[in-house]
Amino acid sequence: MRPASSSVRRAQPLLGTFVEITVTGGSTAAMHAAVDDAFAAVAMVHQLMSFHDAASDVSRVNRRAAAEAVRVHPWTYEVLEVAADLHRRSDGVFDVAIAPELQALGLLPPPPDEMPRLTRSGTAGAIELLADRHVRFAEPGVRIDLGGIAKGFAVDRAIGVLVGAGMIGGLVNAGGDLRSFGIDGHRVHLRDPRDPRRALGTITVNDVALATTGGRFDPFLEAGPRRSAVIDPRCREAVPAILGATVRAPSCVLADALTKVVMLAGERALTVLDQHAAGAMFSSPDGTLTTTSDWVDALPPSA
Repeated sequence: MRPASSSVRRAQPLLGTFVEITVTGGSTAAMHAAVDDAFAAVAMVHQLMSFHDAASDVSRVNRRAAAEAVRVHPWTYEVLEVAADLHRRSDGVFDVAIAPELQALGLLPPPPDEMPRLTRSGTAGAIELLADRHVRFAEPGVRIDLGGIAKGFAVDRAIGVLVGAGMIGGLVNAGGDLRSFGIDGHRVHLRDPRDPRRALGTITVNDVALATTGGRFDPFLEAGPRRSAVIDPRCREAVPAILGATVRAPSCVLADALTKVVMLAGERALTVLDQHAAGAMFSSPDGTLTTTSDWVDALPPSA
């Protein structure tokens, strides 16, 4: 039998990426059981909040909520509450009612024949969160996509499972959106948003979450990142103010969502970051790299 201080590290394809889970602090059997349960939690989030699954909460809401209130799972309702709060705090910059624009750009599949092919959505302000976990749309043009926040929420749910199972340390990494717990922390390499082939330095994540958003990048096709898929709800186009952003926050659901706010608002996002005890590193199109004060020790002076 392995000693209790050994670790288990496994990965599975979920959430459109690879999710990697590492734990320490139990017998081999206990650690594997905890990891199994953590993956099950991630899979549940995927099932509930997938835009592509016709049986998901998101699909049910998109089909019916303009006509009637739709009851959703507690996790889906919680994510919508976080999204609504960020929509208010960011003056509408964070908006989950952006699905029609993503569909028009080919970034999401088109709606089924029984749904209208909208080219302009409503806003997240028209999403009504009612009693007993019911959701209703105040406007017929609303269609939601939780792709900008659900992955971080899934990481948080997995961390909760591992902590609840008595693990003393661990890391959940969903394609770069990650969170750790335990006294040892984990060293994470930071890629330069101006050139993802270049490392800026490392940062220790210890009972904290980290998330990154930027332009899509293929090193075999081009030297730098392509245009981001983050849509500005104010003009309904992919015109972010920032080339790439990494946010450190107390939870991964916040870190994930706040990267989109930083991408679209740049330095104007600092107030929202402060409200959530979060910090960021982001790069402007002119190549300027900006960091909040909590990132000073993470990067070399030449960065």
